[in-house]
Amino acid sequence: MAVKDYIRERFFPHMWCAGCGHGIVLNGLIRAVEKLGIDKSAIVMVSGIGCSSRIAGYLDFHTLHTLHGRALAFATGVKLSKPELNVIVPMGDGDALAIGGNHFIHAARRNINITAIVMNNRIYGMTGGQCSPLSGYGTLASTAPYTNVDQSFDVVQLASAAGATFVARSTGFHVQQMTEIIQEAILHNGFSVVEVMSQCPTYFGRRNRQGDAVDMLKYMQKITTPIGSKAKEQNPELIERGVFVRKELPEYCSAYDTVIRRAKEGK
Repeated sequence: MAVKDYIRERFFPHMWCAGCGHGIVLNGLIRAVEKLGIDKSAIVMVSGIGCSSRIAGYLDFHTLHTLHGRALAFATGVKLSKPELNVIVPMGDGDALAIGGNHFIHAARRNINITAIVMNNRIYGMTGGQCSPLSGYGTLASTAPYTNVDQSFDVVQLASAAGATFVARSTGFHVQQMTEIIQEAILHNGFSVVEVMSQCPTYFGRRNRQGDAVDMLKYMQKITTPIGSKAKEQNPELIERGVFVRKELPEYCSAYDTVIRRAKEGK
């Protein structure tokens, strides 16, 4: 299939601001699905509320647009009822880790076969540029005009500690790596978390004087490094990217089927 076959052209042009990194994630996701050769009718995309969640509206998959922070709860229901489908959940940092944080850690704990893509632009972009759980100490936002004093989550550490069996990070700059990681995440039989550092020049970049989208992309290149690189040894402040967790544990739907079978057999 051609790339255009995966999108709903009638909804374009998209609503994202010029330079937003979410379009890069959209492109990477389409490329990943195309390379895997997955029939689009075998994919369900579940989204919540936020700039990132608009991805579901632009892709010609089965889609479910739900409540803020509740996408993973709905996705769990979809996967349990139709385990043969590939369920993908695009989320923003607030949607995933603020109001949706409880669903996030329990989806990871259960190891249900869902691919969660967390677009980390460090801000609530749709509702006015408020702080998110990933904004970070010392940053500026509409709700922190004199700097934010909250420490941020580390998505990789949080997902790993909660039990996700595939955990990775990439950026909007490293598009080829991002696409390859999304491919592997979709293929993984368990709960997969892919953090994508995504630029928001309109709110985060402007308020924090990080320049335009190109400047922010170059900054992502500068502050990140592959896992285990010598650069990380020399500068511990660098953010690592790549696949951090890749392990096999019982998948939730399969384990639940075993329980049902035992109940039917009276064991």
